[in-house]
Amino acid sequence: MSTTAWSELAAGEIASRFPISAPSISRHLGVLKGAGLVTERRDGNRILYTLAEERLATCVGRFLSAVCPEQIILRHTKWRRTAEGEEA
Repeated sequence: MSTTAWSELAAGEIASRFPISAPSISRHLGVLKGAGLVTERRDGNRILYTLAEERLATCVGRFLSAVCPEQIILRHTKWRRTAEGEEA
């Protein structure tokens, strides 16, 4: 998926990508905003939403750590190898 896929979108634009109603999308966006997973900004009478990528990555990482604790060791090992390779 290109980086433009996660650029700012209005709720109607987001709704057009899913087989659920616009009001349902708005409710979901409210929940995601409350969780800090999307941000919003006003542009005239529109509200544009953007994915909070770092926050989402942190939440997914925490979820995976709880569900698959052995993944923590694998991720740290991979990060350590990548960091050592970059220093060399």
